[in-house]
Amino acid sequence: MKVFSFFSGTAAVLALVTGLPAVQPAFARDRGMSPGAAAAVGALGGLAVGTIVGATIAQQPAYAAPAPVYVAPPPPPPPTRVYVEEPAPVVYERRPRRVYVERCTNERYREWVPGWGWEYRTRQICN
Repeated sequence: MKVFSFFSGTAAVLALVTGLPAVQPAFARDRGMSPGAAAAVGALGGLAVGTIVGATIAQQPAYAAPAPVYVAPPPPPPPTRVYVEEPAPVVYERRPRRVYVERCTNERYREWVPGWGWEYRTRQICN
């Protein structure tokens, strides 16, 4: 693909260089245009050529990721001595005892305090 792109670019440059000496200068007065109209046509032509060149350049990828390379994993280490331990037998002597869980809640209540008024207090009640 790069070789084709190189040769097509070389051919385009060669055609441009060989065609330049054959071009005759053209003046706006030769076609009956005013200088302002000639400037506008030149600006539009420049924009058109710039758009074409920009679109051509934009189509080419800026960066192509390298092809994936497979790397073989390293060889396993040489075999060593292997010791196998058998698990010890599990013996249950007696049933585990039951565990009782206390459930505690907090209770808020009002209490009259002489000389002060009603006061909120909290106490913990466990069952």
